[in-house]
Amino acid sequence: MAEPVGLTLLDTARRPAIVRDTSRPVLLVGFQHQGNLGLGYLASTLREHGYTVAICDIEAPVAEIVATAERLQPMIVGFSLIFQFYIRQYGEIVRRLRAAGIMGHFTMGGHFPSLSHIETLRMIPEIDSVTRFEGEMTLLELADVIGRGEDWRGVAGIAFRGDDGEVKTTGMRALVDDLDTLPYPDRNFEPEKALGHKALPLVASRGCARTCSFCSIQTFYRTAPGKIVRTRKPSRVVEEMRSLYEERGIRIFLFQDDDFPLYGPVWRRWAMEFVNELHRTGLARKVIWKMNCRADSVDVEMFRRMRDAGLYLVYMGLESGNEEGLKTLHKQVTVEQNLRAVALLKQADLLFEFGFMLFDPGSTLESVQQNVNFLRTILADGCAAAVFCRMLPYDGTPIKDELERTGRLKGDVCKPEYDFLEPRVNALYRALSSLVDVWGWIHGFEALSPQLNWVSNEIAIMERMCPGLEGMSEYKQTVRGITQASNAILFEVMGQLLEAARRADPAAERLPEGATSWTTEKLKERKQEFLEILLTQRNAFVGRHQAALLDSLRILPLEPALKEATMAMGAGTIA
Repeated sequence: MAEPVGLTLLDTARRPAIVRDTSRPVLLVGFQHQGNLGLGYLASTLREHGYTVAICDIEAPVAEIVATAERLQPMIVGFSLIFQFYIRQYGEIVRRLRAAGIMGHFTMGGHFPSLSHIETLRMIPEIDSVTRFEGEMTLLELADVIGRGEDWRGVAGIAFRGDDGEVKTTGMRALVDDLDTLPYPDRNFEPEKALGHKALPLVASRGCARTCSFCSIQTFYRTAPGKIVRTRKPSRVVEEMRSLYEERGIRIFLFQDDDFPLYGPVWRRWAMEFVNELHRTGLARKVIWKMNCRADSVDVEMFRRMRDAGLYLVYMGLESGNEEGLKTLHKQVTVEQNLRAVALLKQADLLFEFGFMLFDPGSTLESVQQNVNFLRTILADGCAAAVFCRMLPYDGTPIKDELERTGRLKGDVCKPEYDFLEPRVNALYRALSSLVDVWGWIHGFEALSPQLNWVSNEIAIMERMCPGLEGMSEYKQTVRGITQASNAILFEVMGQLLEAARRADPAAERLPEGATSWTTEKLKERKQEFLEILLTQRNAFVGRHQAALLDSLRILPLEPALKEATMAMGAGTIA
């Protein structure tokens, strides 16, 4: 019988250290509007290992980006492409950098490059590689290997062109298993401000357990090996919030989690531990926060507890107000659940915003009518301005693949299109877009609906940060009245266009002249009236309370809660 073989334990203390040449910097380029935590995590990971990192905003003048690269002569230039619609803009910057003699390694990451790496390398032949899926460890290894002058083509988690011109991929790198091993992200951008209060983004988790057909996020996290959803320790999240509060005066935190950890008993316990930690540290009385969740995660008791710990704004991807639309989008919720979630948030006195796709590839005149009815129902009290869009078929999504399989996909990467199955729906969409969408009632920061929702956001902030302002109830009702009137016009336009579409020939590609009593000129005029009334009311109220609002900007020392009070809150009592 053979002797048993003993297991040798590796002595990590004697493991040879990785040799790094950190003398040459790394330049990262991407969108910084509202903060790009992806770039922040890449930068902090590289810096933790001794590399110098600079970040350029993709929206900066190209000449400025080129000048920065010429000054630094970076070893690597990493491009973070969040939205595929901007790939040509990225390509132009890449070409300008190469023309300026920047010879470092160019790599690109993000959802589109990860899921469509062949197309990315085809569209931008000047880049050397694609960093696929979560990039912290891949970019670090690329820097180590290139810095040592070794062949980078064996680094896990990349795609590149081989000597024969064909795209090659290396073995996929697993998703980061323990998010708490990552350093806090660098935030070299200015915080957003609301009434002077500074706001910054952060994340408590990565990944999404759901499988919506229109979303590339779920495909992104399911393609790479590893656990799909990972949460940070609540104490680490709160510690990051505390440091940002004390060091940078941040009072508003915007959670960018794809789906905040709430659904199911494990994540609900996580949420309650997070709430208790906010109370324990004293942050619950000093900061407010916003998060994203699904309708089936809303529970009035839990959300009241989160509200009392600073939650003030909830974003929900409602997406559709009819059952067939929800099935097409694979939301795995019902219209009733959407309606219930909105009612519960109102019951908990929480502000909410929402995503909504008035049109999807399966839309009919009846489904659009049901969507309009749904919006009328949830917005009847003026709680929020109506917003909606048409579903866009992103690369890497099941719905885009289905449109392509059935021959309905049109356009290109930067502007993917599709026609509706019913010609009259195409006619309705064109008519509505030309009247409402093009000139800015709904889309764009300066459009009416976003402005109305921003003022409602300010009201919620004032109620938390500066409670008891005289006349707040009347001011709040005035803003709701303006919002109701704005929504009423939108719904009237949509109702008239729907009626015209129903009367039109089934093969009609355009609605007849006079389909609605509202002309573009009349709508522009009415929109401007709403904006003037809104801004007059808003500026008058803020001006009246300027002294109190300025006083509320003071950053006061944290006062941790007593241990007994914290324990009385019942950590994890909601199963």
